[in-house]
Amino acid sequence: MNEILAQVLTVGTLAVILAKIAPILLAAIGGAFTHMGNILNIGLEGMMLVGAFAAVAVGSITNPYVGILAAMGAALVFALIFAVAALIFKADFIVVGIGINLLATGATVLMLTVFYGNAGVTPSGVKANLAHLDLGLLSKIPVIGPAINDQTILVWLAFLLVPAYAYVLYRTRYGVHLRAVGEDEPAAVAAGINVFKVKFMAILLSGIFCGLAGAQLAMATVGSFTAGMTASRGFIAVAALTFGLGRPWRTLIACAIFGAADAVADRLALAGLNSSLSLTTPYIITIAALVLAAIRVRSALKARAKKALLAAGA
Repeated sequence: MNEILAQVLTVGTLAVILAKIAPILLAAIGGAFTHMGNILNIGLEGMMLVGAFAAVAVGSITNPYVGILAAMGAALVFALIFAVAALIFKADFIVVGIGINLLATGATVLMLTVFYGNAGVTPSGVKANLAHLDLGLLSKIPVIGPAINDQTILVWLAFLLVPAYAYVLYRTRYGVHLRAVGEDEPAAVAAGINVFKVKFMAILLSGIFCGLAGAQLAMATVGSFTAGMTASRGFIAVAALTFGLGRPWRTLIACAIFGAADAVADRLALAGLNSSLSLTTPYIITIAALVLAAIRVRSALKARAKKALLAAGA
């Protein structure tokens, strides 16, 4: 037991946790925009997946930063499909999200086969790795320094986007409109808010952030693409933003919990613990978080209904 704890409780584990949090957090922030507009976007998984493929495919023949732009563009296309299907053709959000995930899975396997002749993974010569930033003197800070040093720019961006999202949500006209649409759409329409425009923009933003998440996932360490490499991280992001109710700091905390669980699971596997058991840890926590979130939402709805009845009686 002591050997396992010594393997897990290290500065290296903290560094891995930060790297694990980044893609989940980026996707969760994107999904939080749609959540605040009363849209449950379970298509985050598919958007991340196509973003990861585009990042490696384009980044390997240009440079990784162009690959980031390609990832954002590819995920944005899938977000546009989601928006058109859900908002213009009035399809169910859940069904459209499932369709996006299935389309992304099939499209990436098809492109792997067409471009590289291998349906499972990009060839060894196709590589795109993001540079890891050396912080110089800051890396000498005890414990924290080594953990934050040698991370990619997208890890830093993920954490910086949390206060940026908070500012947009609570300090801008669009954020006010988005929250109004999510809380009471008929009232927002009566107030003259363009609900279609607000929701459309939220879905596109979710695609952009998922593209960044896919780029971090693919190019931070391995630098290659493997079919299905997102491995349900998009669904974990949905769980995180649901648990955090789409709020910036709550969502960050939820992502930190999931990222830590994922990192600790990797460390436990390296320490010799049963790998199948350790790999289930993030998903067990995800299920528990969703159950707790459902209980909280149900309690909030009951409280709101009771308040409305009391007001009507008065």
